[in-house]
Amino acid sequence: MIRIEVIMAENDIAKVSEGLKSTGVGGLTVFKVKGRGKTVPKEIHASKGTQIFTPEFGDKYVVVAVLPDKKMNEAIKIVRENSKIGKIFVTPVTYAIDLATGVEDEKAI
Repeated sequence: MIRIEVIMAENDIAKVSEGLKSTGVGGLTVFKVKGRGKTVPKEIHASKGTQIFTPEFGDKYVVVAVLPDKKMNEAIKIVRENSKIGKIFVTPVTYAIDLATGVEDEKAI
């Protein structure tokens, strides 16, 4: 099993989610976070629009999915087709348990 973590600078979550769902990837976890990277955050107009402020941290979206090894390349392809700015991190998952049923490993995902 692998864990794919995608950090996106733009809100492309709906497209990525639908693409992954079509391949049989069951669940996703999505976070809206603040972060700093190559993409400059959007300017904020303060004081009734008379001052412009560029924040240090911009809005980012993180999508996490755990899936079987055999679906890794397909999942990465879907993310790359549906999101143009961000990073993909892939890490191995050595063990998984479904708390409700006690099912383990790939059956748990």
